[in-house]
Amino acid sequence: MPASQPRSRARDRNNVLNRAEFLSLNQPLKGNQENRSSGRKQSSQAGGAGTQSSNPKERRQSQQLPEEDCMQLNPSFKGIAFNSLLAIDICISKRLGVCASTASSWGGARSMINLLGITGHGIPWIAGTLICLVKSSTLAGQEVLMNLLLALLLDITIVAGLQKLAKRKGPYDITPGLLDYLTMDTYAFPAGHASRVAMLSKFFLNHLVLAIPLRILLVLWAFCVGFSRVMIGRHHITDVLSGFVFGYLQFRLVELIWISSNTCQMLISIW
Repeated sequence: MPASQPRSRARDRNNVLNRAEFLSLNQPLKGNQENRSSGRKQSSQAGGAGTQSSNPKERRQSQQLPEEDCMQLNPSFKGIAFNSLLAIDICISKRLGVCASTASSWGGARSMINLLGITGHGIPWIAGTLICLVKSSTLAGQEVLMNLLLALLLDITIVAGLQKLAKRKGPYDITPGLLDYLTMDTYAFPAGHASRVAMLSKFFLNHLVLAIPLRILLVLWAFCVGFSRVMIGRHHITDVLSGFVFGYLQFRLVELIWISSNTCQMLISIW
């Protein structure tokens, strides 16, 4: 027995894990110690018999690193690229929010930018389309107005559904207005104004005979309305760009399901 003790001490001294630089590897994490101590307190209150059998399981579970932490420690290249682009988008959008409040650098022009944004709201366009449809007396005019009304209703429905799915907030904490709540345009992605003006400009360019200066002004109006939402801090740049894309896709959808003149007459007679 006395000879075995010096041998065990010599083995302990020669063991690499007993060195000072490796002692931290043998010690459990602080969070694991707290979890085990709390587990021991709860199990001691319930009964001392079950603690001995449950402690080895708890130790094995606490030593295992969760899969989510592994993903955060080892992010993929796509995740890094996406997070980098997202950070750049947020940074640039905050810098361009020059009318986000009255205290901003362009705070005095906030009312004018809001007035420009009203020209892209869905409620004024739907009301104006209905008034023109009632006063129209030609079959061609009624056909174009009926399809324009269909396009506006599709735009509000699709954008509201996408925003409910994404639930992305704007770069600034700005409460939506009354018209935004009526059109369910309460989130940032995609920008409802951008999709609407893109769809409307493409619709008018295809179905109305306009002079070249008016066509240029129509395109400029669409871009100004879209990026005015970035200036007041309601949307990011990617929200506006995606809104332009969705607006063009909505126009293509309306062209595919175009309502004929006979169907328009039937719907007007029922209404």
